[in-house]
Amino acid sequence: MKITDPAELGFDPARLGRIDDFLQTQYIDTGRLKNFQVVVARDGAPVHYSQGGVLKDNGAPMREDALFRIASMTKPITSIAFMQLVEQCKVALDDPVARVLPELKALGAYAGGGGAVPFAPARRGAPMRFVDLMTHMSGLTYGFQNRTSVDAAYREAKLDLARDNLDSDGYLEKLAGIPLEFEPGTGWNYSVSTDVLGIAVERLSGMKLGEYFAEHIFGPLGMVDTAFDVDPAKADRLVDAYAYRPGGTPKLLADGFNVQVEDKARFHSGGGGLVGTIADYHRFCAMLVNKGELDGARIVAPKTLALMTANQLPGGADLAQVSKSLFSEANNAGTGFGLGFAMVIDPAKTLMPASMGEYYWGGAYSTAFFVDPVERITMVFMTQLYPSSTYPVRRQLKTLIYSAVADSYA
Repeated sequence: MKITDPAELGFDPARLGRIDDFLQTQYIDTGRLKNFQVVVARDGAPVHYSQGGVLKDNGAPMREDALFRIASMTKPITSIAFMQLVEQCKVALDDPVARVLPELKALGAYAGGGGAVPFAPARRGAPMRFVDLMTHMSGLTYGFQNRTSVDAAYREAKLDLARDNLDSDGYLEKLAGIPLEFEPGTGWNYSVSTDVLGIAVERLSGMKLGEYFAEHIFGPLGMVDTAFDVDPAKADRLVDAYAYRPGGTPKLLADGFNVQVEDKARFHSGGGGLVGTIADYHRFCAMLVNKGELDGARIVAPKTLALMTANQLPGGADLAQVSKSLFSEANNAGTGFGLGFAMVIDPAKTLMPASMGEYYWGGAYSTAFFVDPVERITMVFMTQLYPSSTYPVRRQLKTLIYSAVADSYA
């Protein structure tokens, strides 16, 4: 990756160098992480790149073109794809979801039952709209929340990990048989909403989601290595993934785990199915910080992106006030949520260096990115440790990056 002199773009090079030492000594040498890559950029130009650890558990060294499971960092890409269709007036944010996905027309809120007891007839309130999907205010959930009978039904239906056992139509059929956690628009709950949004992209475009991404996002941006499946010719670049073990070193996920992304997926999970490189995701972030355009390719309009990165929570609330679930891709205090992104709405409440309007997300394997439209800084961090709530590495990286800013644009 070509690196610009950080001093030319307002960074203190010595302070940026702290990132490498910190990640190596605190995470790689201690065994807390097996691998990492990080890129920091300003105005789309990388000012810092580093990597460490191993590509494979057999000791194969990390390589710059390594492929990572980006999990929920798929969500912003799916959200951009949907907004491209909104721009073409093929759909509107306040359209009922059932206009495109009639299978979900009868969905209503949980009214009791579950497990060995059949669900009671659902309470029907306002119809679910596409804006509810994009803001995670749809009433849908994730089975891994592990809190309610609805969550348990998702686990039984294997809706969190539907890559191989269902196709898009089968996914909707399963989902339609489980009530919502709550009536749409009345709360925030991290969920499979973006998977449903991805199916809507397929229905509206007439294309498989991965094909739509390739033609309308990845191709124009030069994201040559990001897809729902790993090309067999690239399989040697796929990073091994690990699970956290309390008090021990991370546990390698079974060898068959790699096959899950090497074999062709039946279901293209818009909420978490992509595999890609740090260079590719950096290009996606460079497009975002440049207000929807990169190297002459316009992906979305500036006004569209501004709408997506504005807080959509009721009354300007933060997630601490409206969230009904536990999750690890964002902090609650001082954090709003827009159309596919979390954003900082009160920097002081986050207790981290930040800019107003900075937006971001992460993935279940501890990957992360952020875009600061004020300082015009982007960061992408890749690793492969599940779950993402294990260590505060995202917070620590933000602190190290902002402490290296010598020339603020604010």
